[in-house]
Formats: sequence, C-alpha cells, structure tokens
Amino acid sequence: MSLEVTGKLHEIFPTQQIKETFSKREFVIEISDESPSGMVFTNYASFQLVNNNTSVIDQFQLGEDIKVSFNIRGNRWEKDGQTRYITNLNAWRVERANAGNQQAAPQNQGYSQTGGFNQAPPQQQTPPQQGGFQSNDNQNEGSDLPF
Repeated sequence: MSLEVTGKLHEIFPTQQIKETFSKREFVIEISDESPSGMVFTNYASFQLVNNNTSVIDQFQLGEDIKVSFNIRGNRWEKDGQTRYITNLNAWRVERANAGNQQAAPQNQGYSQTGGFNQAPPQQQTPPQQGGFQSNDNQNEGSDLPF
C-alpha cells in the first residue's frame, strides 16, 4: 500500500548505521490540516529513508514544502513475555510539493491516498450525478461532523 503526504520539512536527522547491511535516516514533516469548523490541527510525522535512499533528503531545505511517498511497515516482537509492536513510515520518494504541478499548491496540507485521509478538497467541484450526494460544507458551519 502506497501513501502520500504533503507538509513542511521540519527536521532532518543524521544517517544511522544499524547493522552492516542496514542504515536509516529519519526526517520529520509538519502537517497542518483545517477542519470544516475552521480549527487548524498541526501534526508532526517522522519518516525514515533506508539504505541507498538515505541521501534523498539532502536536496531539501528545512521549511520547504515537500511531498513524501511512503509505505507503512509494522513489526511484532516478544521480549520478556510481552508482545510489542512498532510501526515505521518508510519513505521511498521525496519531491517538492509543487513538482510537476503548474497550478498553485493548495493552502491546506494533509494526507492523500485513495481510501486515506485526503488533502483539502479540490477547488473545482463537479456536479453530482442523478441521485448522487453532494456535501454542502457551508450548511453546518459550526460542526466538524461529516453528516
């Protein structure tokens, strides 16, 4: 499963050599998302680049808007009779947020992926099909509920 997120590059950490055949480099992006009620939520997501990809982040500056393509990887292990879990966001591509897009980037940043938490809705809305549903976000301005 491949996901994408757009945000502002917040921090870059040095490369860590974990094993002889495995190295990783972590970086953090700031993701701001606005709810329908106007509240802005800021999240910080930590990603890792592994092995030959650890230098990919070098071409970007702190504060720059980037788009990260990544996979979610999870592991389970048992130690001292307890089961533990870890989740990693493994970045496999990092690019400027507006790369390949001639239009201005939207103000809202957020997650995007088919079936995932999406970026702000597109500025241009298409009319609903016969019998379809069209949300009217201005109808319930005081509520952030989707219905």
